[in-house]
Amino acid sequence: MRKRARIIYNPTSGREVLRNDLVDILDIYEKAGYETSAFATTPAPNSAMNEATRAAEEGFDLIVAAGGDGTLNEVINGIAGLEKRPTLAIIPSGTTNDYARALKIPRDDPIAAAKLILRKNKKFKIDLGKAGDKYFMNIAAGGTLTELTYDVPSQMKSLFGYAAYLAKGAELLPQIKPVDVSIKYDGQEYKGAASTILLALTNSVGGFEQIVPDASLDDGKFTMIIVKKSSLADMMILMAKALQGKHLDDKRIIYAKATDVEVTPLNENDKIMINLDGEYGGDAPMKFHNLKQHLEVVANLDEIPTDAITETADFKRVEKDFVEGVNKINDETEK
Repeated sequence: MRKRARIIYNPTSGREVLRNDLVDILDIYEKAGYETSAFATTPAPNSAMNEATRAAEEGFDLIVAAGGDGTLNEVINGIAGLEKRPTLAIIPSGTTNDYARALKIPRDDPIAAAKLILRKNKKFKIDLGKAGDKYFMNIAAGGTLTELTYDVPSQMKSLFGYAAYLAKGAELLPQIKPVDVSIKYDGQEYKGAASTILLALTNSVGGFEQIVPDASLDDGKFTMIIVKKSSLADMMILMAKALQGKHLDDKRIIYAKATDVEVTPLNENDKIMINLDGEYGGDAPMKFHNLKQHLEVVANLDEIPTDAITETADFKRVEKDFVEGVNKINDETEK
């Protein structure tokens, strides 16, 4: 039976460029051997998520998330909890496209992004994060600075991109209010004031790749950053260092790897809003768990740094062939 693909696209994402390329994108997946159809998301709540669940349960082999990080997060939440999960492909058309950046998927050319499906070496399994009953594939964050995502209007994001976030971030700096928290992670605990908590699955945070430079896509660990209580001047210095990747040993932060994390405000009147892949995901207290190599994705494996992937299906196959070849040589030698 021929394989099937379902493209779930946001017709209003970014600058609405997907509409013009949709016919060509459908043709690419057809040439790759998929009977392909498309679904345009609607303003209804969880439109992309519900369609992703429906397509997966009907046995589609490939789901293509075409849109921004919000659309991608919905699609992930539609399939991550299922026992049988289809392969995921991504065609970015949003503002930051953090996950596409991490997978080295072309972000300004939907046709080029779709053509990754035609490559031989194109799939591997990624980690996903689970926060309560929700899933994320890029970041989970809490604290004053992370709340700027909610305050930037979607139209402003489309028109000005990163500049919109940077402008809002500069506006929020004087309003930073550290919160007393307990953060338990893999048998350790931090108790004290924190102004920002970040759990990253990739090295791309808000379009910047130096904040978590050693993040791995499939090692089963979050890269965790806790920004302790800091003055406005300290925060300015720390942000400047973070953008250059020079913050990892700074005494004002905790930088660690962890599979399980639990965040709890110590004062019941304090509120910590949790941001999951740029969208509101609920309030702490919240538990986070890294689901190692939980979902197969289509990526630009030729350009992803080798230290960002611990193992791939192709590597396992090559390794297996190599071992079998060595064993065969040894057997013949013994004879």
